Amino acid sequence: MSTLPPIAIHWFRRDLRLHDNAALYHALKSELPVLPIFIFDRNILDKLENKADGRVHFIHQTLTHLQQQLTSLGTSLWVFYGTPQQAWQTLLQQYHVQAVYTNTDYEHYAIERDTQLQTQLAEMGIPMHLYKDQVIFEKSEVVKDDGKPYTVFTPYSRKWKAALQPYHLQPYPTEKYFSNWFPVQPLPIPSLAEMGFEPSNLTFPPAEANLEIIKKYKEQRDIPSIKSTSRLGLHLRFGTISIRKLASTAQPLSEGYLNELIWRDFYHAITWHFPHVGKGQAFRPEYDTIQWRNNEVEFAAWCAGKTGYPIVDAGMRELNETGFMHNRVRMIVASFLTKHLLIDWRWGEAYFAEKLLDFDFAANNGGWQWAAGSGCDAAPYFRVFNPTLQTEKFDPQKKYIQQWVPEVNSFHYPKPIVPHEVARNRALEVYAAALKK
Repeated sequence: MSTLPPIAIHWFRRDLRLHDNAALYHALKSELPVLPIFIFDRNILDKLENKADGRVHFIHQTLTHLQQQLTSLGTSLWVFYGTPQQAWQTLLQQYHVQAVYTNTDYEHYAIERDTQLQTQLAEMGIPMHLYKDQVIFEKSEVVKDDGKPYTVFTPYSRKWKAALQPYHLQPYPTEKYFSNWFPVQPLPIPSLAEMGFEPSNLTFPPAEANLEIIKKYKEQRDIPSIKSTSRLGLHLRFGTISIRKLASTAQPLSEGYLNELIWRDFYHAITWHFPHVGKGQAFRPEYDTIQWRNNEVEFAAWCAGKTGYPIVDAGMRELNETGFMHNRVRMIVASFLTKHLLIDWRWGEAYFAEKLLDFDFAANNGGWQWAAGSGCDAAPYFRVFNPTLQTEKFDPQKKYIQQWVPEVNSFHYPKPIVPHEVARNRALEVYAAALKK
């Protein structure tokens, strides 16, 4: 029989905040003192090639701030660097754990990890409680009348809005139970250097919603030369802002912005209901038969922003320099890679996964498959964005292009990597041939 006091553990993952946190609220409300933990998961970190990865720096910076808050409340965050298996082995040896609380993660790896831990804990008689926190509706909460999942956004969004009730946006009042922490002396957080990383020079946007941007979102969201998007993707990804708070802010101000949050729910639902997309497969299996060209020299030119198409190059350079790319431009560069260059969308998906500060598997995968025509979208495969027309429509004065491609009018700027009409016709032929099989 353990002589250690019984405790509950709250495992922080994609919810790096103390306020309005579903699993943390239920943990603190239980009758057990709560020990908060975080795991720098080597199963994930060891795959990162960039040792100045901005996301790792952001997480570390956020945990340092969390630790300051927790220390003032008489407890400490225990931060592990290792695999989840190693961390839980240590925890279960050193503490009399009676319950584990955490928020649901819908990605393929996370589901496997949590299922294994849940089984292990169940064998020891320890319940693992999972809660919805990073979306408004999850899994099968918004489905068709026959119980089948939606695969097209517009009817999903209608059902989502019809299902929304005020309680869905109510914050979890964790502050009421801040006296229920397990008392611990401050524990050191592993440094970036100890984990083989170094500080990033990227700038992290603030975690506060800009009300003016949200109000004008629908009218201005497609203009890349101005601050027309909220830049909150990073904070939604790591839970440094509550989705409930953001949705309740957006609801009376901008249906256009609210729709962006619904897209997040939609893509998470797709990932949940169609697990094959989490394993590198096309949502529509017939698109896996496309004969991609996969020219590595052309891919390198696309990555570097040297395709000879200014709007495409501007977007890629913005991404490489800042870890961010404007939403409209993401669609343009993705369409260009998959349709103009006939390079497998998975190559682009992986590049974005490496570079984007706000990388979120469900949204990234959904966006890339949308661009490639292989995803859950009602539009036919022959939608091919014309970069010149996109520029005329959304950057007519070339302000965005001039910011990121200053040499655009010089002799140093490359000629287009492929003529638009040639590329369009080639793409239509290759797609048509694959889909006739």
